[in-house]
Amino acid sequence: MLTQNAAKASAHYSHNHSKNNIMSTEENNIPEGFRKNAKGHLIPLDQISERDLLCDQLVTELTEQAKKLSGTVLQFRNSSLDETQAFVQLSGEKYNAKIGGRKGNVTLFSFDGRYKMTRKVADCLQFDERLQAAKALIDECLNEWSKDGNPNIRTVIQSAFETDAKGNVATHKILELRSIKIKDEKWESAMDAISDAINVVGNKVYICFYERDQYGKYHQITIDPNKV
Repeated sequence: MLTQNAAKASAHYSHNHSKNNIMSTEENNIPEGFRKNAKGHLIPLDQISERDLLCDQLVTELTEQAKKLSGTVLQFRNSSLDETQAFVQLSGEKYNAKIGGRKGNVTLFSFDGRYKMTRKVADCLQFDERLQAAKALIDECLNEWSKDGNPNIRTVIQSAFETDAKGNVATHKILELRSIKIKDEKWESAMDAISDAINVVGNKVYICFYERDQYGKYHQITIDPNKV
């Protein structure tokens, strides 16, 4: 049996949803007194457990709130980028410079230094088929070094080419290989192949806000609910 609080919640469910029941059923073409389950089957309300009704209410209401918040955050992000770019353009007019588009890293401070905001632009990179040539050369190097080579280097190199569930490699791991300086003709050719395989396919703009604490350190103002 459900607790007394659950029973109250159930009554709250009935009260809140009875007013919207006709509207919601009409919108979803669901007959009054029925609910559609995950398989698309119509289930009479009196055959649905109190627990499932309460769970449905909780998940639906909170998710609808999350959707509204997500829309608000998106609107705030876009307006923040627009206003920041308008300020950058206004500032550039002093020097007769025309600055267009949301490009270029910018850091701005409030007058008292308490707040800081940054706009950062990062390139979106993808690798073409030449990355496979680089991997083939690296595999040859690893085989040649297998007797005298450091096993830790082998692990680092091989992990760089691991793919995620979508079959994509981690760009930063591949690029980090170029920082490993090894005097070997094949290795150097592999690094050249990696460089040639890089293609810039777009960019991502990030805008972040910070507040300074009493010790002078800036902390990012987090919007992600899982990082607050």
